[in-house]
Amino acid sequence: MRRNNGLAVAALILGVLAVILFWTVVGGVVLGILALIFGIIGARRARGGRAPHGTMSVIGAVLGALGVAGSVVIIAIGASILDSDEFKNFDDCVRQADTKSERDACAEDFNRDINN
Repeated sequence: MRRNNGLAVAALILGVLAVILFWTVVGGVVLGILALIFGIIGARRARGGRAPHGTMSVIGAVLGALGVAGSVVIIAIGASILDSDEFKNFDDCVRQADTKSERDACAEDFNRDINN
């Protein structure tokens, strides 16, 4: 009877996708957590002798964890930018702007505020 470890394969595929798509919430967080879970279960099965490819499971779990960590960093950076005074000023300016040239001026002011 040929044994396989579908969880190891799933963990590796999901881990690779999580690392590639870490800049999205779904890609990094959801796929990364799934890769981590499948990788841990697959590695435990392999360690218990019930399935092969323990190394593949561990690699999938590590890649999943990296995807989650990358997403958390991106989310934290995004939250800090959205919570900044410069962004609030930009948002107020854009809401009050009636024309494209006024919105462009808001963007220029925002860039100047960020760079100084």
